[in-house]
Amino acid sequence: MSEGEAHRGYHDMGGDQAGAIDQEGHAYLLWEKRIDAMMVLLSGPEKKLIRVDELRRAIESLGPDVYEDLSYYERWTAAITALMLEKGVVSQAELDAKVAAMKAARGDAA
Repeated sequence: MSEGEAHRGYHDMGGDQAGAIDQEGHAYLLWEKRIDAMMVLLSGPEKKLIRVDELRRAIESLGPDVYEDLSYYERWTAAITALMLEKGVVSQAELDAKVAAMKAARGDAA
């Protein structure tokens, strides 16, 4: 890296050739709407559990392979989860138990 050149993270695509941008709107899936609503609630003045800068830090900390494999709202989901664990709002044991219960209710293998 030359003097004066800033380090760019794997998530920073500014100025890169990324191909055509699809500017057509799309219908959001129910789970995407729920994640957006969750972020509004968690970052609102009543709760103040997540700040936008924290969400960005958590998303940018996913690592290049995970970051590239996840969709926009999947990144938000991973980031919100990491932040809630980090802040002690939920424990890993509680999260694991809830996921297991949801899988059991759907009939998924453990």
